[in-house]
Amino acid sequence: MARLIWTEPALKDLETIAEYIALDKPDAAQKYVQKVFSAVERLARFPKSGSIPQEISNLPYRQVIIPPCRIFYRHSKDYVFIIFVMRSEQNLRQDILTDRDNN
Repeated sequence: MARLIWTEPALKDLETIAEYIALDKPDAAQKYVQKVFSAVERLARFPKSGSIPQEISNLPYRQVIIPPCRIFYRHSKDYVFIIFVMRSEQNLRQDILTDRDNN
């Protein structure tokens, strides 16, 4: 089983999204965050279960989609790194992933 590691920027991304949801529905924000953490936890056992994003199929990243967001990660034999969380309607900027992954 791989070790799951949330990067600080990815946690901040999720927090920002949850804060926005909480403006209208605080309970929904809390449930959404729990849903994201639950879905991402399965990656420790099944790191290849996420899909390969079409926009960056040449890079070593996968995604889990939990509407309204996409959670991007990279995995190795022993680790799953959660790198970026974004709203699905946004355009993916490849440089954000690579910059975060190199830091």
